[in-house]
Amino acid sequence: MQGFDISKVSAWLVANIADVTAPFTVDLIAGGRSNLTFRVVDAVGRELVMRRPPTGHVLATAHDMAREYRIMTAVGRTDVPVPSTFGLCEDLEVNGAPFYVMGFADGVVLDSAQRAELLAPELRVPASEHLIDVLADLHAVDIDAVGLGNLAKREGYIERQVRRWTTQWENSKSRDLPAIDEVARRLGERVPTQHGVSIVHGDYRFGNCVTDVVNGRISAVLDWELCTLGDPLADVGYLGVYWSDGTNATLSGNDPTPAGGFMSYPDLLERYATRTERDLSDIDYYVAFSCWRLAVISEGVRARYRAGAMGDQSLDEPMTDAVEGLSQRALEAMRRL
Repeated sequence: MQGFDISKVSAWLVANIADVTAPFTVDLIAGGRSNLTFRVVDAVGRELVMRRPPTGHVLATAHDMAREYRIMTAVGRTDVPVPSTFGLCEDLEVNGAPFYVMGFADGVVLDSAQRAELLAPELRVPASEHLIDVLADLHAVDIDAVGLGNLAKREGYIERQVRRWTTQWENSKSRDLPAIDEVARRLGERVPTQHGVSIVHGDYRFGNCVTDVVNGRISAVLDWELCTLGDPLADVGYLGVYWSDGTNATLSGNDPTPAGGFMSYPDLLERYATRTERDLSDIDYYVAFSCWRLAVISEGVRARYRAGAMGDQSLDEPMTDAVEGLSQRALEAMRRL
């Protein structure tokens, strides 16, 4: 299997992970568009998950397995639900790239309107409430107490992010899109005062969580590769990129809210503001920033897919229309300010 050396990784698992029994069966988990994620089942049925970078060329700052492992291990000491972490391998002789192993979280990743049908209508509001409550809990974590105080610079988050993703755009783009440059200029001209310093997940949404569909609660938050320290409202604005309120359709199909029955985005904002006492009057800035950043990321994913670095190439090409739509939506949000 591309990206997984079964013999060498199996030997590493037996030597480094307690209570596992060879042989192992391995499957690439569907939906992986960035880091490759594998479900590993041992001889007695114990389920694990292994994550590693894409198999081709990636940007220098991307896909740091040790960093992601450190973050998940630290957050795992709090009330924020994350999979247990079991081991990190940085020896390139084992699998050609660093990887880490974590527990398998039971539940459903609600990454489409079709998947939403697995969640009863009467549980969709409770699941929405718990999604925003978990985010508020993450933003309340004492970063020094969990050992993440030196993860990144604490101040100037938006300025740093605008510089970073402008550079990523220059390194990843396969075409010129003036809207991307226009949004970057507007973002730089109107940076809001940072709302404290928190752990920022960077990609927080239903599609990056495992949901317990029996009880309507988040059982695990996944995909921490974009996590950093900074302005917590960036995560709140990012939820607005995906959230669908009736006829306000999302720009992609990887969110469950178009199925209906979930909280509205304004109600999410009100709940978050009540929980955290943060001022959300500039939330359109953060929605615009998130749309713009996601457009840049989407262009990079598209480029890596075309280069054959995304694992299973039988998957449809991702992000074919998203970049243009996201950049236009970012401009619209900036104009509302």
